[in-house]
Amino acid sequence: MNTIALGGSRIGYEVRSYFRQGDSVFFTFLFPVVMLTIFSTAFSSQTFGPPGEEISAAAFYLPGMLAAGLLLSGLQNMSIDIANEKSDGTLKRLGGTPLPVMSYFIGKIGQVFVTGILQALLLLAVASIVFGVALPTEPSKWLTFVWVFVLGVTTSALLGIALSGLPRSGKSATAVIIPITLVLQFISGVYLAFSMLPEWLQNVASVFPLKWMAQGMREVFLPASFESMEQGESWNLAGVAIVCAIWLVVGLIVTRLTFRWIRKDT
Repeated sequence: MNTIALGGSRIGYEVRSYFRQGDSVFFTFLFPVVMLTIFSTAFSSQTFGPPGEEISAAAFYLPGMLAAGLLLSGLQNMSIDIANEKSDGTLKRLGGTPLPVMSYFIGKIGQVFVTGILQALLLLAVASIVFGVALPTEPSKWLTFVWVFVLGVTTSALLGIALSGLPRSGKSATAVIIPITLVLQFISGVYLAFSMLPEWLQNVASVFPLKWMAQGMREVFLPASFESMEQGESWNLAGVAIVCAIWLVVGLIVTRLTFRWIRKDT
């Protein structure tokens, strides 16, 4: 119970620290909102979908931006943040305190949940209020949104912790991690319609969780007629759950095997 209480107290600290870092706020919290605004404005004269069921550019890009937000808030932010803490000695100092590693993780993952929820609410507000996107009214849609969000943000956060050991230093963390997240966004149906990609690239993207998180979000926010544009012509929510769960376990295993308060090579 003390471990959980310490972790809960660190959530507030981690959230405050997050919003004090301007680069993190822009590149992880505001970036999807900025991209949604750019795409919605640039393609405002176009519609997407079959005749009679056309939707605006804002409605079309909203699901992908929500999924990208999970990846950025979890994987990108977490891996860069922890890499910097390793590099500047923060983790070494924490290792000399009674703080349990689990409390540290609770604080980090809690911060991702808080910022992820705020980011999703901001995206939905901008899409609805500014661009007039009609949000779902069916409770089943919002139930799907909740479990895709929770599974996606948890998976992304754990993968972020696992990848935090990849950069050799805090200075190189941004250069190492951001290209990974950018490539995943371009091949996973965030900026380009997934059906536009060649089959081999669709198969590559299907290995990674972002494609499935975006697909789950599209099931929530896009009309049923868009289902035929998916790989296999199905929303395949079971696949969303399975692939994300597999990557969640991978993240847990890699974190358990590799995480240290200090780098072994320091």
